[in-house]
Amino acid sequence: MGVEDDLKASPPCHPRACAIQSCLTKNNYNESKCQGLVDSLYECCDALYKNKGDNATSASCPKADLLRLKMKQRREETTK
Repeated sequence: MGVEDDLKASPPCHPRACAIQSCLTKNNYNESKCQGLVDSLYECCDALYKNKGDNATSASCPKADLLRLKMKQRREETTK
């Protein structure tokens, strides 16, 4: 599914959050094995806030300001 489809889920981005949980379970909770799925969730959540504004809510997404901080930290980690 693409971002547009995942934004229509109830709650928005929920399929991506579920994919992270499945990955963690499958990989004995080794977070490093699921980083791509975390990035995918953040991409969906970022699209949610861009489309609906920073006051949009989804149980699957961190608040907009925390999301932006996490995305910035992840970008900095990958450029080291």
